[in-house]
Amino acid sequence: MTATPESWTVARLLEWTTGRFKERGIDSPRLEAEILLASALGIRRIDLYVGHDQIVDDAGRARFRDMVRRRQEGCPTAHIVGKKEFYSLDFAVSPATLIPRPDTELLVDEALRQAKPLTDPLIADIGTGTGCVAVALAHRLPKARIVAVDISPEALETARGNATRLGVADRVDFRLGDLLAPLAGLRPDLIVSNPPYIPTGDIAGLDPGVRDHEPALALDGGPDGLRVIERLAEQALSLLAPGGRLLVEIGAGQEEGARGVLTRAGFTVESVRKDGGGHPRVVRAGRPSAPAQ
Repeated sequence: MTATPESWTVARLLEWTTGRFKERGIDSPRLEAEILLASALGIRRIDLYVGHDQIVDDAGRARFRDMVRRRQEGCPTAHIVGKKEFYSLDFAVSPATLIPRPDTELLVDEALRQAKPLTDPLIADIGTGTGCVAVALAHRLPKARIVAVDISPEALETARGNATRLGVADRVDFRLGDLLAPLAGLRPDLIVSNPPYIPTGDIAGLDPGVRDHEPALALDGGPDGLRVIERLAEQALSLLAPGGRLLVEIGAGQEEGARGVLTRAGFTVESVRKDGGGHPRVVRAGRPSAPAQ
């Protein structure tokens, strides 16, 4: 940033930073520049447009400069600002949690669709991370009972904090443990999960922002990326309430493998929803109907 201090308006800072981010190959460079500058100045993104011609003072530029440096070094924007929007809610993130992603909103969409005809559904969110799925469901289903499970105590602490800050802590039961073990004695109507599904051999080739800053525990799905989904399916069939369904997020190219895993576990695959890029993303599977007598 070599311009004189008097020339560093909000608009000029955004223009300069967007150009630098484009050169570095950062996705959505303008959006990320806006998120960082709004955070550095302690304002909303919309306020950047209202005050686009305002001069940013030395302290604000220093904070912004440090944020831009960290982003160019590979640190995710969500970790720099400490939060990420998901389903129109702001979630705190931490190094112990996967950063919420837009594709996972499809999982919430499908869960809401399945829960709509139920009076007071019991929904289990497995591998809750930031709690984004569980909290989003609690916000939109005031009569639902939500149980959120994670194997990481640190992730569960982050999720509890998000539920408290977003006003649903009294309706989400957070439980520590591996997959469905903490659900003993419960009969959920829906089990939803965004499990680890990256094949182990692909981890090293991930974007450094993901590989170096997000927990391997939330990424590594075993040699074929389907090992956690396989375990989840095996445990879920006998646990679900009659008519219950399992909703699972999968990675690109995993539809056939996921279908096979679920079918072998005894499920009937009912639908597969595609994301904005046209990739199969959310699989819905149900318990097969009992044979007619």
